[in-house]
Amino acid sequence: QVQLVESGGGLVQAGGSLRLSCAASGRTLSRYIMGWFRQAPGKEREFVAATSWTGGSTYYADSVKGRFTISRDNAKNTVYLQMNSLKPEDTAVYYCAADSDYSRVLPTSEWEYEYWGQGTQVTVSS
Repeated sequence: QVQLVESGGGLVQAGGSLRLSCAASGRTLSRYIMGWFRQAPGKEREFVAATSWTGGSTYYADSVKGRFTISRDNAKNTVYLQMNSLKPEDTAVYYCAADSDYSRVLPTSEWEYEYWGQGTQVTVSS
């Protein structure tokens, strides 16, 4: 079992930045694909970004490409999401997720991730 805990959310003005963290316990994350998803009020959860187990490969949703950066520190068992140039439409609960099938192409569907954190709220004011 992998337990994931997100932190770093909060209230920020448009154009600002936040860095989310996802700390894992129970097992090392070094052999897991890691992803970030978000869910805005009244909307379905959507893919944001994913990183391979080495961190050498990343993939982003078009809506965040060029503004968000996913990274990981396997020694610290932590994954990060650096969010810059935030927009009001980025407001959502952000979740990290882990996929143990580390050898496959980075998945963008939530159904392919086995473990989830409880989420952290990000609110961007205009």
